[in-house]
Amino acid sequence: MFLPFFENLRAASVPVSLREYLSFLEGMACGLATYDIDGFYYLARTSMVKDERNLDKFDRAFAASFQGLENVTLDQVLEAVDLPSDWLEKMAEKHLSAEEKAEIQALGGFDKLMETLRERLKEQDGRHQGGSKWIGTAGTSPFGAYGYNPEGIRIGQNESRHQRAVKVWDKREFRNLDDTVELGTRNIKVALKRLRKWARDGADEELDLNGTIRATAENGFLDVKTRPERRNAVKVLLFLDVGGSMDPYIKLVEELFSAARTEFKHMEYFYFHNCLYEGVWRDNARRWCEQMPTWDVLRTYGSDYKCIFVGDASMSPYEIAYPGGANEHSNPEAGHVWLTRAVEQWPDHLWINPMAERYWPHTQSVAMIQEIFGADRMVPMTLKGIEQGMKELGR
Repeated sequence: MFLPFFENLRAASVPVSLREYLSFLEGMACGLATYDIDGFYYLARTSMVKDERNLDKFDRAFAASFQGLENVTLDQVLEAVDLPSDWLEKMAEKHLSAEEKAEIQALGGFDKLMETLRERLKEQDGRHQGGSKWIGTAGTSPFGAYGYNPEGIRIGQNESRHQRAVKVWDKREFRNLDDTVELGTRNIKVALKRLRKWARDGADEELDLNGTIRATAENGFLDVKTRPERRNAVKVLLFLDVGGSMDPYIKLVEELFSAARTEFKHMEYFYFHNCLYEGVWRDNARRWCEQMPTWDVLRTYGSDYKCIFVGDASMSPYEIAYPGGANEHSNPEAGHVWLTRAVEQWPDHLWINPMAERYWPHTQSVAMIQEIFGADRMVPMTLKGIEQGMKELGR
């Protein structure tokens, strides 16, 4: 029955295995999602999607597999499917107040409601609007759409308006996700995890399962072994552009910064504005009185650091090309000189750009920085872009 759904998933490049598909069928056979649209969707997604990057592909395949259902008439559904009374009662317990349930019972209960619906489907021909009896729109009939009835069955309406329908017969729509959209802290952490170099340090905090099994087998009694917890030993140097054209990206950069501080134990960070010059700072409120000379940064942090610049690279070309071109002070040396020194000091370098990639060709300064860093060393601040950048740094 669900084989076309499985084939659509494979055609959409969702890496679902036969074992996962059979697990989904087992769940359906056990009644985990019987008469529950949401349950059916989440059971299928949980069973057959292993990576959240495939959620958008799954939703497309799901829609393609069941898109014809909106053409099935309600009469056909009612004739083909026997809705158990206990299911309807459970739905009522979830969605109706005590007063509303008492009101439905006073009118004859769910059985009477469904029986009346069948009778009116047989009697009615054509579309109906308004009124209080026929199935249609903008009326007070218990059956239809865009009207009002405290005990109605919603048919052919995209979404709820009064939150009062007893049963909803609507096409289910699912929002697509995409690995090219700007995502939150959790997904950024997932992308950053690609840049790892594990080392063991610190106190004995982690259970050594293999060592415990081995020691227990050798000694004949439970012998628990521990080992130093694994930590990511990669060292990261982060330069963050602030102010001006970066203001629209504050929230996104904050999420990246938060994720990086969690993921990398050894991380140092500095702020700059537009382009790297002779001074950087850690506190934006004191950026004019507590700057650290860029030369000191170059001398302090060795070439084993992974250097990441975060900025939209959008500025006047003079700020990169000429001494004195900075928009806030007179820089003795051109910005490209300092960027070149950074690239030479830290061979593993990357520029993460929060500006949408489609706009890069229209900004001359972006092309200038790409020439300094390397075209493959500037990536967009998306899940896919960050993953690509971490692969570059990890080579």
